Amino acid sequence: MRKILIILFAASMGLMGCQSKKQNRWKTGIVKDEFIFKKAPFQACHASTIVETKHGLMAAWFGGKAEGNPNVGIWMSRKDNGTSKWSTPVEVATGKQKDGKEYPCWNPVLYYTPHGKTLLFYKVGPHPASWWGMLRTSNDDGKTWSGPKKLPKGILGPIKDKPVLLKNGDLLCGSSTENHGWQVHFELTPDFGKTWKKVGPINTAKTFNAIQPTILFHKDGRLQALCRSKNRAILQTWSSDNGKTWSKLTKTNLPNNDSGIDAITLKDGRQLLVYNNVLPPDHKANGPRSPLNVAVSKDGKTWYAALVLENTPNKEFSYPAVIQTHDGLVHMVYTWKRKRIKHVVIDPSKLQLTKIINGKWPAN
Repeated sequence: MRKILIILFAASMGLMGCQSKKQNRWKTGIVKDEFIFKKAPFQACHASTIVETKHGLMAAWFGGKAEGNPNVGIWMSRKDNGTSKWSTPVEVATGKQKDGKEYPCWNPVLYYTPHGKTLLFYKVGPHPASWWGMLRTSNDDGKTWSGPKKLPKGILGPIKDKPVLLKNGDLLCGSSTENHGWQVHFELTPDFGKTWKKVGPINTAKTFNAIQPTILFHKDGRLQALCRSKNRAILQTWSSDNGKTWSKLTKTNLPNNDSGIDAITLKDGRQLLVYNNVLPPDHKANGPRSPLNVAVSKDGKTWYAALVLENTPNKEFSYPAVIQTHDGLVHMVYTWKRKRIKHVVIDPSKLQLTKIINGKWPAN
């Protein structure tokens, strides 16, 4: 009898081990999973951004009563090297005008220059079709900031995702407008925000409606931009001349639910994408913002499933931002149910990859 019980116990433990292994398949490679804050003086938050500075990490997002409310400002938190917790969020920008009128703030984007200056791009205005670009700078990793500066007319700065530094020293920003349908364009600044050149728009809204490009580097020297769309797919465009000209938009084989994405070229040359692998139902343009997924590609064309960060039906997990820090780890922040900002750290060398076929996330 005792022998039988031992055998049954061993079998049950083996089954539990298999179940645990199966459950953790889409979490392999995650090093840390945490909230930047649990309590905050705002009711809702969205559109986070993250950057590595000399002294650690910095994240920002917009927060207030609700998206589009005049009291929505830009909030920031730091996680200095050697500390285990993020600092208490502080408001670093508002949309209050000189005449006292208040407008909501939108979509902050952080960038750390090679000279140690932090750039905070953000938008101000009643809605995305009429907002304008703003810039503040910090020389002490976000402890103090310059006064707000309005960007030149027609320049919005990076619209959601981080800019990239080209070999010629230009900072290339993926941007877009929503006042004549959704149109993608790019903005180049050789001096980190003092002077600008606009490229595009590269599309009209007649064929594709696209915004919020994220930019990738390829070994052959080309640039690839992946875009959010209303066309039920992530769209792409390519440049062979450092962003001066771009190809026509085409569909990738990955779905898009009319929600923001972000991607990065890893140090090993692979491309890593964070997005909702959701095909909207009933031929609609808009779909649920869960699950939130991570995929990897060697060429920007064939993608492999890597992680499922969140997967709770009827909840929102969206607007990711992703960077790779000097130690090789990948850091992501994203909206968690519009109530908090989640921070996830992964080791890209530990990811288990399964090919995505026809845009469908594999079962295991």
